Amino acid sequence: MPANIYLVDDDISFRTAMVRLLEASGFQTKSYGTGAELLDQLPDEGTDGCILLDVDIPGVSGPDLQLRLNAAGSRLPVIFLTGHGDIPTSVRTIKAGAEDFLTKPVTKDVLFDAINRALARCRRTRHDEGGAVLRALRLGSLTPREREVFALVARGRMNKQIAYELGTTIRTVKAHRHNVMEKMAARSIAELVLSAEQLGLIS
Repeated sequence: MPANIYLVDDDISFRTAMVRLLEASGFQTKSYGTGAELLDQLPDEGTDGCILLDVDIPGVSGPDLQLRLNAAGSRLPVIFLTGHGDIPTSVRTIKAGAEDFLTKPVTKDVLFDAINRALARCRRTRHDEGGAVLRALRLGSLTPREREVFALVARGRMNKQIAYELGTTIRTVKAHRHNVMEKMAARSIAELVLSAEQLGLIS
């Protein structure tokens, strides 16, 4: 599925030219003349995408729109593309998470390099979030006793120690441990410990 590029710029001729360039390169595009238009129709985050954003736009400025998108939980990377760039603004937007701050006119190579980096970042974010959801679902499939065994195994306890702490037999601990490994889809203790860390069960 083609990536979505959301372009916010009040220069109609520039928007038209950019849309032609992006669509000729295989991207799906949506363009907006103001930040308010984008906020009214928040981008679809179910596919890879990024936002190309001007600094000086009517109403909500580019940097303010970036902050509003951050507050709304948007995970789409932002690339600033402006004819009125200055160092304080570029520093502020990069600190707020912008992928890049480009000054018009920009070459096609520089623009597409920034877009490709932004899309790679978008894919990483979606992959990480998908992994977090999957780990949480797997954790939810454990019984209360299996969760106890999981936490103790992840902290490096041996079967004998776990049996003592839980007041059960080594054989029972081994059975729970086997179930935990299967349900958490861990191929090794190292993977199980990593899952426990990612879930915040151990520091």
